[in-house]
Amino acid sequence: MLTDNEILESAQQTLKIEAESLKDLIPLLNSDFANATKAVFECKGRLIVSGIGKSANVAHKIVATLNSTGTPAVFMHAADAIHGDLGIVLKDDIVMILSNSGNSPEIKSLLPFIKSRGNKVIAVVGNLKSDLGQKSDWVFNSSVKKEACSNNLAPTSSTTAQMALGDALAVALINMRGFTSIDFAKSHPGGALGKKFYLKVDEIVSKNERPEVKLSSTINEVIYEMSSKRLGATAVVEEENVLGIITDGDIRRMIEKTKDLTNVKAQDIMGNNPLSLPLGALASEAMRIVKEKNIMHLVIVNEQNKYVGIIHLHDLINEGISEE
Repeated sequence: MLTDNEILESAQQTLKIEAESLKDLIPLLNSDFANATKAVFECKGRLIVSGIGKSANVAHKIVATLNSTGTPAVFMHAADAIHGDLGIVLKDDIVMILSNSGNSPEIKSLLPFIKSRGNKVIAVVGNLKSDLGQKSDWVFNSSVKKEACSNNLAPTSSTTAQMALGDALAVALINMRGFTSIDFAKSHPGGALGKKFYLKVDEIVSKNERPEVKLSSTINEVIYEMSSKRLGATAVVEEENVLGIITDGDIRRMIEKTKDLTNVKAQDIMGNNPLSLPLGALASEAMRIVKEKNIMHLVIVNEQNKYVGIIHLHDLINEGISEE
């Protein structure tokens, strides 16, 4: 059993070895990396990424990164490829194969079939003298001095190197494409970034109740409307036009100023000219306004400037819209 200090020392040593391995990759980058990146950028097909064992797991991650950043990519397991899945590879595709040794039986069997079909091959390989290293069109040298594993056996530094080179390829392609955060959001419509660029106030306000009172509504009617609709505010509306808004804070301030509330009406409490946004506005714009103006509520109106409803700051937060 290791002590806490020994556990931490082990973890620190692992990170140190892997970090040094990544630094050692930098001078190994050469014209093959540049030429392969240009070929993938100009490719009319897809990038097929393959490997076996731990390298296959890394290949899965590289494929996910490429697809999310504008480069069509498909994973193909090297063992499955030689048993029928080679049909995944189409004539315009480029194949990238990950293998530390470059000499595993599956890779050695797969490589000539890919080459015979006319597809170009990128090798991410730790052994440049291997079958994969010698027969590929472009070679990314992923060699490491040692694995972080204390026995120098478990793929650790070598798989980290493979993943880093995959990231380097993806980022180079991002820069070549001029890929923007908006482009990224198109591939992530369900995430926070996607919502920032696509979620509209329409989708939020439609989930809320529609609190409204008239100018002549009594304070009891105002409080009831605010309580029942659970938004902490109500719009003051006449003929669908928003004349004002009443919030919890307005009610508290009125109670502090006036002991007799018998004759108090909505028009006596409301704030005039409330901030509003039209249907179709982005939720991120709503967040910008409530943060900038230090308010909790926004009125939503339609194209005719007629009242639709209210959204609350918490609605935006619950949808994952960042306050930043």
